[in-house]
Amino acid sequence: MEKDIRHINWKHKVLTLAAKYSYEGTLEDRVDAIPLEVIPHGSQPTYRCCVYREREILRNRLIMAMGRPNHYDEKTQKMTHEVIAIMNSACEGCPLQRYTVTSNCQHCMAQRCLEACHFGAITMTHQGAVIDPDKCRECGMCAQACPYNAISDARRPCVRSCPVDAISVDKVNKRANIDYNKCISCGACTAACPFSAISDTSMITDVIREIREGREIYACFAPSAEGQFGGMNVGELITAIGKLGFTDVMEVAMGADATAYYEAQEVKEVAREGGHMTTSCCPAFFNMVQKHFPTLMSKVSHTFSPMVATARWIKKQHPGASVVFIGPCMAKKSEVRRYRENGAEGVDYVLTFEEVSAMFDAREIDPESIAAAEIQQGSIYGKNFAVSGGVAASVQQVLVEDGFDLPVTCLRCNGAAECKKALTMLRAGKLPETLVEGMACEGGCVNGPAKITDLRKSLGLRKQLLRDVDERGVGENVANYGFDEIDTKDGRP
Repeated sequence: MEKDIRHINWKHKVLTLAAKYSYEGTLEDRVDAIPLEVIPHGSQPTYRCCVYREREILRNRLIMAMGRPNHYDEKTQKMTHEVIAIMNSACEGCPLQRYTVTSNCQHCMAQRCLEACHFGAITMTHQGAVIDPDKCRECGMCAQACPYNAISDARRPCVRSCPVDAISVDKVNKRANIDYNKCISCGACTAACPFSAISDTSMITDVIREIREGREIYACFAPSAEGQFGGMNVGELITAIGKLGFTDVMEVAMGADATAYYEAQEVKEVAREGGHMTTSCCPAFFNMVQKHFPTLMSKVSHTFSPMVATARWIKKQHPGASVVFIGPCMAKKSEVRRYRENGAEGVDYVLTFEEVSAMFDAREIDPESIAAAEIQQGSIYGKNFAVSGGVAASVQQVLVEDGFDLPVTCLRCNGAAECKKALTMLRAGKLPETLVEGMACEGGCVNGPAKITDLRKSLGLRKQLLRDVDERGVGENVANYGFDEIDTKDGRP
């Protein structure tokens, strides 16, 4: 039977082998052999021009899996370590001409497309208009002018997916490039590329090294985990993840309660002054403000993110321990770097759901076969940080619990495009709302780039799992866990 190449996930395969040999302590000895293990001698290419290129791509994937420098900086002529990077060996240099005249062209008398083009890129033939790609400046005026919508706009998937225009295409070799002065590490391009040529760097081997060395290392998983691994409840997730070698496992929803509580205290002060502020828990949104709207950084909440809140709680109970965050977010890796650079206490490592899934496979663990009693560490409001609108709803719940009587309005930004629009209005002084909730992923964290379950399916599973959650309050949960004894500020100097 012909192999269905649609189901070949080379990234998962490489991550699984990297995890397997890291657990065995033999990864360094097997680095050169892994591409041949995946694609043995005598193999036929599955979707590239030849097996030699496919093996080179696997070598690049292994570099990413091992967390090694992954981007060549042409200015400094040095390799750098980026959260998101393009594997040049995997980039197809998609030969797409952005604007193309389709068969809908009627060869009309008006010739508005010809008049709209100021660069002489359009000529008329007996079959209709033709665009010269060497002259076209991709301004789009011809497409706007055509009364038949006969000119298509076909941007490359990676370029189209980037919400901050950080990806460009080299005019000579047609390869994609990332401008890291613009990139917010949201990971949208990694999900958009049909050839999976853009990937995030992994910390999987660093985490397993600490496990093998017998160090005290704790894992904490994002609220969006419920619904990602089938119908597993929190207790089952804690048990399954613990089998990977972690000392213990926590639910980040309890840290989300702390974030909501202390962010609400900030909102109170802002509301009294008639000002505005934004949330800070989405690292891609934080990066967007920092890089594209720097004058608004003072408006961004100074409260720690749920990830950092949980990590600090764990480290207070277990001084000297390492903490690993597990979630669907690639930008969280940039948050780890930011805290390290600022010398602030936070999470030590980040693993995505993709990477944890590979660890399960490497250890031959079927997480969905594990049964355990339900455990609840976060409130329903903390758990709903995973969905768009959940952060704002949690903050408003705290205001209700505290009996705050001044009006507080919230703008929920669902996706990076809405975030940019809200920040533009805030910068212009035209935003009426008190609080802006910024989430770079449409739908919230449940739709993060490293999710492993279809969004619609995961939302259905979450609905069932959250049905029996108790009605504890946010403030009540924060008090029970003693967050009043923990530094609540984020990693800014």
